[in-house]
Amino acid sequence: MRPRRLDGRVALVTGASSGIGAAAAARLAAAGARVFLTGRDPERLAAAAAATGGTPIPCDLTDPDQTAALAARVLETAGRVDILVNNAGQGWAGPLTEMTDAGIQALVAANLTAPMLLSRAVLPGMLARGGGHLGFVGSIAGRLGVREEAVYAGTKAGLSVFADSLRQETAGRGVVVTELVPAVVDTPFFARRGRPYPRRRPRPVSPEQAAAALLAGMFGGRAEVCLPRWMYLPIAVRATLPTTYRRLADRYG
Repeated sequence: MRPRRLDGRVALVTGASSGIGAAAAARLAAAGARVFLTGRDPERLAAAAAATGGTPIPCDLTDPDQTAALAARVLETAGRVDILVNNAGQGWAGPLTEMTDAGIQALVAANLTAPMLLSRAVLPGMLARGGGHLGFVGSIAGRLGVREEAVYAGTKAGLSVFADSLRQETAGRGVVVTELVPAVVDTPFFARRGRPYPRRRPRPVSPEQAAAALLAGMFGGRAEVCLPRWMYLPIAVRATLPTTYRRLADRYG
């Protein structure tokens, strides 16, 4: 994030008990923002909040009622949200036929429904003030598709199109909509999804690198940020030569 002060700004960061969310909350707080952190693990969330001087609000974003209550509480307490970092997400690896109904519903709720609900809740105030920043942590899986991660990739693809559509809807009204498209970030995500990261490349980047890239993009007015930057290449190949890309994907995985 470029050096700038955010005094008087209010930020809400989801998935802030660890990883990208905790790193983003720390950077925002260091820049002077009033930060609200949310996550499912109360103890880790409290520790992250203590480290930043932020306000912890435990919340399970797979529950739409809790998501709505979270937005209402922050808006009631602070009166506004200037910066929303939609980072929280869940993963699952394995054949689609082995997923439960509850597992599918949880991924859709956390990865797609919650960012939609939170964005809708804070957007009216941003538009009224003529400014605001909406950040979304997507995934290269949502741009390329990944074998045995169909539901996860589908939610991230939906999130990407949602961000694009929202950007068009708010164009010229002072709201910046930015999507981070990371390949692999060194967080507990892979352990939680039930399968470790199996490849040598792309190499995992640190949560701090990912958070810095996202916030730099948000405050630099960028629509998207790929991490690492060379991931723009496979995205471009898939968009311009889809048949060739699919043949390569079928061959190399």
